[in-house]
Amino acid sequence: MNAEFIEALDQLEKEKGISKDILIEAIEAALISGYKRNFHSAQNVRVDVNRQTGQVRVFARKTVVDEVVDSRLEISLDAAREIDPNYQLGDIVEIEVTPADFGRIAAQTAKQVVTQRIREAERSAIYEDFVDREEDIVTGIVQRADNRYYYVDLGRVEALLPHNEVIAGERFSHGDRVKVYITRVEKSTKGPQIFLSRTHPGLLKRLFELEVPEIYDGVVEIKSIAREAGQRSKIAVASHNPDVDPVGACVGHRGSRVQTVVNELRGEKIDIVRWSDRMDELIANALSPSKVISVTIYEEEKMARVIVPDHQLSLAIGKEGQNARLAAKLTNWKIDIKSESEAEELEEEAEDEILDEVEVPDEDALLNTDGSEETE
Repeated sequence: MNAEFIEALDQLEKEKGISKDILIEAIEAALISGYKRNFHSAQNVRVDVNRQTGQVRVFARKTVVDEVVDSRLEISLDAAREIDPNYQLGDIVEIEVTPADFGRIAAQTAKQVVTQRIREAERSAIYEDFVDREEDIVTGIVQRADNRYYYVDLGRVEALLPHNEVIAGERFSHGDRVKVYITRVEKSTKGPQIFLSRTHPGLLKRLFELEVPEIYDGVVEIKSIAREAGQRSKIAVASHNPDVDPVGACVGHRGSRVQTVVNELRGEKIDIVRWSDRMDELIANALSPSKVISVTIYEEEKMARVIVPDHQLSLAIGKEGQNARLAAKLTNWKIDIKSESEAEELEEEAEDEILDEVEVPDEDALLNTDGSEETE
């Protein structure tokens, strides 16, 4: 090691932000192990790297004692005072034991340590960068795939997109650009692992933030999302400005904004509904595009009974119950949907049950309704 090596450490500190002193301390610690391994020494040693010249020196550290038991670790008081008359019992004496060819070992060790620390620093920087981007959207380039993952290049790191987090029917090839949602970032022995998704509801939210300036600026807020990736989604939006229509802002001129999101999600249908703090209104809106006659709220059960026109029942329920299921997810309430005729039948049945429960007086009692006294 020489002065040029120290200059290289100075350059690394500027470019990579790795402290020169920390690097030298790590080199010194590694050189202690290297010395003991290569020279079969059991001594307590200290390695010193000169911060200006790069010169490396090795010192054996021995404790001053009355009687020496292990000469590798101890030195007598008389011997110590030959070096410096001020030594006392219990002091530590350092004696230089630098081997003649230790410079070669030092150079190799220093290179390994610096390379390792640079790698660790880069991994740490990548982790710190991406851990702050959890729940955010990024664009990457697909590099390859195996049975479990697509490997997506995000510039500084290769991230993992599991096959079960890809929209049904999607297939990616090498070089494809794809927008993905970062679900989590984890540390590992091989560096940070970044997991991605195309099915997470958060992706839908971030896409609307990109396309709708009113959402990005906070004028319009996405209050709730229900998504069945690749098929249909519902989002409930509210405006913090009475002059701004939240649904219109998200739809855009002639549907341009929502269509951009639909295209990115491979044709996924998106219902945009108006948020309401009144649960009956919100549930009615959530069942869009069907029309709703009435909504009855049962607070304790957190359930709502919805009446829709007969011809709208299948639309309200949706294919395989999808529309009703998404509305329930969007509102976080159970929703029982009935057609108008079904509701009328239920009312008639309820009335009949009430009549059946009414007690009818017997004939003798009816004969005495004029108020006359009964005779024996």
